Formats: sequence, C-alpha cells, structure tokens
Amino acid sequence: MSAILSLLGMIMIVIAIVLQSEVSNKPKVMKSKEDKVNVLNMSSSNRVTETKVVKTEEVSEPLNVKVEEVSMEEAPQAEYIPPRIEVYDHMTMEELAAKLDRNLGTGVIAGKGRLIATKSLELGVDPYVATAIMLHETGCKSSCSSLAIRCNNFGGQKGGPSCGGGSYKAYATIDDGIIGHIENLSKNYYSKGYNTIETMARKYAESSAWPAKINWYVEQIRVS
Repeated sequence: MSAILSLLGMIMIVIAIVLQSEVSNKPKVMKSKEDKVNVLNMSSSNRVTETKVVKTEEVSEPLNVKVEEVSMEEAPQAEYIPPRIEVYDHMTMEELAAKLDRNLGTGVIAGKGRLIATKSLELGVDPYVATAIMLHETGCKSSCSSLAIRCNNFGGQKGGPSCGGGSYKAYATIDDGIIGHIENLSKNYYSKGYNTIETMARKYAESSAWPAKINWYVEQIRVS
C-alpha cells in the first residue's frame, strides 16, 4: 500500500513539474506598474519610510498603437512665388501695361496698354514711343480724334482701304488699328534704321516741332 502511495506521489510531482514548465514557457507581455509599499528601515532610528517598487504583471491583451496617415495633398505646402521677369525699363509685363494704361485716357484706346506693350516688344518697337505717337496723332490722352473714332486709325497712317474716301487708312477694329500702327513703325521705320524719334521725324512728319512733342509724351509716360 505504501508503495502505491509513493508511486502516486511521484506521478503527482511529475505532473506538477510539467504544468509549471508550460506556464514558465508561455510568452508574456509585460507592463510597468508602480505600487507603493512600506519598508521598515532597519537602521538604529527604526523609522518607517515610503519608497516605490516597480513590479511587472502579465497583460492579457496586446497593446494597440494608432498611426495616423497624412496624404501629400493634406500636408502643408510651401507657397510658390513666381520669378520676376522684367521685359522693359525694369518692369514686368503687368507693370508696363499698367503704366501705359495710365496714359491712354478714357476714350476708345483706354485699357489697351497690354496689347500695345505685347505687340511693341514682339516687333522690336519702343512701347513708350509707339504710345506717344498714338497720343499725339489722335489726341486720345483727352479725347480721340474723328479719324480714331470712325476708322480706328491711331497713327495717322495713309493708304487703303480708305477711311471715308480720303487718303487715310481705315481699320476694322480698335485692336486692328493699334496693331497696324505698331506694325507700320516696325516695318517702315525700325527695320530701316529709323529707331529714334529724331530720325523718325524726317519721314513721319513735316513739322519740325514733331520730335519735341513726341519726346514730351514719352517723358510723361515714363514718369507716370
């Protein structure tokens, strides 16, 4: 009987060892936890002090970490600053067009500064000179002449088609008249070496006062 009891005892011990081994090998997720305990100070003063002891315990559930994703569209973007491109007299196209507009009055060519600037620079014509001649020939700084109003002729050009049967040329639209004026300067003056107001005057006008008047308009435009 004692032998049987001894055998049963040994079997129970083996089972206990196996169970303990399985528990020991089980993966554990640890977390920190702070508990306060009282520890008796064993010094001669026999004071009781409070200290912190860190212990670990099992966590049954895995820790979840939330990561928020941000798309490139939602991410802050640096402000784009376009480069400054100067086209004439240290001005951008917008600045040049605005300067010309300030000198075109309130008549039929009002607001045409950008067209004048663009076409002049495209054809190699000084935009100040082109505008000054238009203002002198048509009077559009205050009120445009009948030639400008009826026939869209802004440079005093002669030729066909005729404006009302006269010697001056007619244009279908305001823009056509402005472009025609600048093309005339490019083709018949600048391309032939008449690229200053003084040299233009020999061919453009009979009046000796013409250069001084055009230069006056140019200066008014420049300082506006």
